Amino acid sequence: MMGGMERLKTYFWRYRTRYFWGALCLFGTATLIMWIPWWIREAIRIIEQGGPVQDVTFYVWVIGLAAVLQGVIRTFSRAFIFNAGRDIEYDLRNDLFAHLQKLSVSYYQSQRTGDLMSRVINDISAVRLLLGPGILNLVNAPLYYLYALILMLSIDVRMTLAALLPYPVLIWAVRNFRGKVLKTSLKVQQQMSELSSHVQENLSGMHVVKAYTQEQNQINQFAELNRDYQEKSMELARLRGVVGPFMQAISGLTVLIVLGYGGLRVMRGDLFVADIVAFIAYLNVLAWPTAAFGWMISLVERGRAAMGRLEEIFKAQPEITSPPAPLSLENSARNIEFHNVWFSYDRKADGQAVLKDISFTLPEGRMLGIVGRTGSGKSTLAQLLPRLYDATSGRVCYGGKDIRMLSLSELRKTIGFVPQDSFLFSTSLHRNLTYGCDGVADQELNDVIRLTRLDRDLEIFPKGVDTIVGERGITLSGGQKQRATLARALLLDPPVLVLDDCLSSVDAQTEDEILKGLRSVLKGKTCMIISHRISAVKEADEILVLDDGEVIERGNHQELVRRGGLYADLFHQQQLTEELERI
Repeated sequence: MMGGMERLKTYFWRYRTRYFWGALCLFGTATLIMWIPWWIREAIRIIEQGGPVQDVTFYVWVIGLAAVLQGVIRTFSRAFIFNAGRDIEYDLRNDLFAHLQKLSVSYYQSQRTGDLMSRVINDISAVRLLLGPGILNLVNAPLYYLYALILMLSIDVRMTLAALLPYPVLIWAVRNFRGKVLKTSLKVQQQMSELSSHVQENLSGMHVVKAYTQEQNQINQFAELNRDYQEKSMELARLRGVVGPFMQAISGLTVLIVLGYGGLRVMRGDLFVADIVAFIAYLNVLAWPTAAFGWMISLVERGRAAMGRLEEIFKAQPEITSPPAPLSLENSARNIEFHNVWFSYDRKADGQAVLKDISFTLPEGRMLGIVGRTGSGKSTLAQLLPRLYDATSGRVCYGGKDIRMLSLSELRKTIGFVPQDSFLFSTSLHRNLTYGCDGVADQELNDVIRLTRLDRDLEIFPKGVDTIVGERGITLSGGQKQRATLARALLLDPPVLVLDDCLSSVDAQTEDEILKGLRSVLKGKTCMIISHRISAVKEADEILVLDDGEVIERGNHQELVRRGGLYADLFHQQQLTEELERI
């Protein structure tokens, strides 16, 4: 598995041509900038020696032209390098999001949404700064120092060595600050994730916050997290604040050495004033790369820390994948079989089994009902068929084939799964209903809307089916959301339907109307209906009764009522409840 920086090298290599041209432009810029002090030296020496005016004028024009030209080339260098960094940011963010789409449901149960959002947005931006300004300065600074060293040595070796006396201290400081900046940068980014997670959870659960009057408590928690973030950010800022002035002090000290040592030599007639001017000019040119060392270290280390955090996501592998050579479902019957299926959410330890030795057969075109008390494992069973989870042991077969041998996309496209937790995207109701459909005729949409009894709700919606439903469908009631998700599955017209208690928030009368309409739609389809209401499953060809993860009863409605077991108890309780509601 490649590491974070190794992965980054592959992106860098993809845009190597642009970085090459950017580096070439930086070389051109450095060449022009570094020759300007040399030409200033030559012009001053002509003036000192009383040379012709036209020679001085020539150098004035050369210096002016070089200054303009280096400005143009500098612009191109930044365009090449910064744009390459932006494009890598674009590619990296797309690749990361695509990888997140491949990960299994179980991964997201162990991660916080706010933390993942922070990595996708903030950490990738930090990587972009590394690949833009960071790369530019990493190329620029050594180039400037190498150029200046060569030209300064060609003027006077002793003066150059004197000017470089403080630089070992600079190297020592850089080595010491790098580790501290990396650790602090990582702390800042982790705290930003904490902050993002808190905001995301708070906004998603705002109705709960208000219902329990916890606004002030949430404000206090956020303030504490924000204070931690501020403290860590200030720690990083203090490090950068120390490095910058320290580097500037090094630059100032070198100028002081040149003035002191060079002045003595000029007075002894051992050096020209023009040479001192050239040295000071070179040191001024090096002042920015030297002072920017702290900023550059921060960019590099923050980028490294960010890439390390991103690599943690890239290293995560989906638990559920398609086999290398998947079997085809073409011409296969749509029958479903569970063979001695056991399941536990905790696979790394001896976790408690949620499903225990489940076996049944659902022939093509038939309906299976599943009922049981809350927590009996009904929803877990439903999630095994589309492989949102894999059975711990045993086999789940579809069309006579083990579903682990089928293509995930082909399997899931043939199954209309309506989960108990109704989720809608923050867009129009129309886009939510047609989600996953290539094209839906208006008549087909209207038929499904009528079947799920959404037509009566649309009359009060401000823009009808084009009404924006808000984040997670917050503007809709629980029953409206459930009927919308049911309509979404029906529009796909899959050969297999798995309905996981998808009408639990709908009143009994509306549920009865929907179920009557569904009977004609479900003809010829293989259907699994999970419900805590007996009315939803009583017309199923076979009904399974789950309790504590085990099938304790099976049969049709009349048989189960006659046996007088748990199913009969649930049926009579619900009958009594309905009678009391009618009174």
